[in-house]
Amino acid sequence: MESASATMKKIGELLIDSGLVTEENVQQALNEQPQKHGMLLGELLIEHALIVEEDVYRALSQQMGISFYNNDKLLSAKEDVVRIIPEAFAKENRLLAVESVNSTLRVAMSEPDDIIALDNVQKLTDMHVEPVLSTPGGILSAIDQLYVRIRTQGEVKDVIGDLQFFAEADNEEEGMVDMTAAHSELSDAPLVKLVNMIIAEALKERATDIHLEVQSDHVSVRYRIDGVLMEMMRPPKSAHAGIVSRLKIISKLNIAEKRLPQDGRFTIISPDKETDVRVSVLPCVNGEKIVLRLLEKSSFTWNLTNLGFEDRELKIFRRWIKQPYGMVIISGPTGSGKSTTLYAALNEIKSSEDNITTVEDPVEYHMDGINQVQVKPKIGLTFGSTLRHILRQDPDKCLIGEIRDAETADIAVKFSLTGHLVFCTLHANDAPSTITRFLDIGVPAFLAGSVINLVMAQRLVRRICKNCKEEYTPTKSEIEDLGMNYEEVKDNLFYQGRGCVHCRGTGYFGRTGIFEILEMRQPIRRLVFDSANIEDIRERALALGMRTLRDAGITKVLKGSTTIQEIQRVTVQEY
Repeated sequence: MESASATMKKIGELLIDSGLVTEENVQQALNEQPQKHGMLLGELLIEHALIVEEDVYRALSQQMGISFYNNDKLLSAKEDVVRIIPEAFAKENRLLAVESVNSTLRVAMSEPDDIIALDNVQKLTDMHVEPVLSTPGGILSAIDQLYVRIRTQGEVKDVIGDLQFFAEADNEEEGMVDMTAAHSELSDAPLVKLVNMIIAEALKERATDIHLEVQSDHVSVRYRIDGVLMEMMRPPKSAHAGIVSRLKIISKLNIAEKRLPQDGRFTIISPDKETDVRVSVLPCVNGEKIVLRLLEKSSFTWNLTNLGFEDRELKIFRRWIKQPYGMVIISGPTGSGKSTTLYAALNEIKSSEDNITTVEDPVEYHMDGINQVQVKPKIGLTFGSTLRHILRQDPDKCLIGEIRDAETADIAVKFSLTGHLVFCTLHANDAPSTITRFLDIGVPAFLAGSVINLVMAQRLVRRICKNCKEEYTPTKSEIEDLGMNYEEVKDNLFYQGRGCVHCRGTGYFGRTGIFEILEMRQPIRRLVFDSANIEDIRERALALGMRTLRDAGITKVLKGSTTIQEIQRVTVQEY
């Protein structure tokens, strides 16, 4: 009887009964309908951010008396069931086979009253079809991920087959291998297909790095997505030698050398983009490990407002990047977004009145109105030699991709002292230690204190996935471990990602920046002139208003952008 009464109710009533909206919310949306050109009630409530798409479809499932499958349940569908319906048919009709019981096939649809689609599925599968309800976005995402998984696993099996890949020679004394046999095997289409597939899937999944590591019985293929490694594929161990040799050849490396590390590169050109791939080969006990770093060559589209700056931080940063001379230093580990921040700064201040030149390795983005130089150490085009020549090019502003040695640091300081604005990056853990690192390279303290205008350390933290974001209550210990006062924030709303098909079950999608900005005010400059230790510099900077990376992360947590666990992952607590 409850089911029958539920089917008699309207969507608005069901949403009210579930406690998601109030009668006033529903009435207001109904009043707006005439002005919204016939938008459905659910669409209006979603537009007002009162509910999400899943809430509407759950109510619809109650009204229609059929089961509802959320994103997680769709993604858990067994692959042998999913493949019952061909991928092309599933995409065209926006439906997905999710369960098979005896001769009945349950099919997820967003429009379960589509009789034509149901009849076509029945004819195609020769099974009794039972529709279940899911959101359109959930179905499309699940189709994309599940069929890719099926296709990938099938292709790996087909590609490997019974091929015997070239193995390392037993005699390692001279590192000799049979080059003829190696090149013969490398010309096989299946091997090329496997390597191409690994790279293509990485590009599709927004990966920044690919790690290929040989294990006891397989090759682990891991992608770094949003800063975290995820295993995506497991080709058999017999494929390892062939994969390594194939990547060495396209990177123009020595396939006969298996005892020493090697570095190379190649470029992938597709119809819509060009990707620069940096290749690093490292000899390990089990075999050579390869890491591919993927750098998409594209026009720069970021600006300072969408990097994650808080209003106060953005105001400070903008003030210093518009100074006529001095140095702005960005620090952080590899992959922390330093170059992106500097590009965004140049994008904001560039004009036809300035001559702006960059020296980079590699040039990650191409920008109009800026002269970009790619260093090539093999032919003598180093940071130092390039910067000396740039001085003869009448520059106004300069970006140095990374200060790696005393020579580069010395030229950068001279640039700043002669009336130029210099942007550069440096590897350091935080803003105060960036200054001491600069001194360690060999820059005299009186020069460093004179030329540095601003030091900023930064990290990238993962954003909570918008599709599965939900409230939760952290424990007292979680809050205190992050450095927050429990009594002060216990009433604040905290969020996490439940995990869905859109974010591959991680609860995160995309990244944002957190920043630690140290302005070189006179008290800080005096400490640098006196070669003060890092703790004195940090203490004075904090007294003058500097916020640590941990504090910047806490702000993101309280605003609902990221999680406590993510800030603990990328920052340290100062004691």
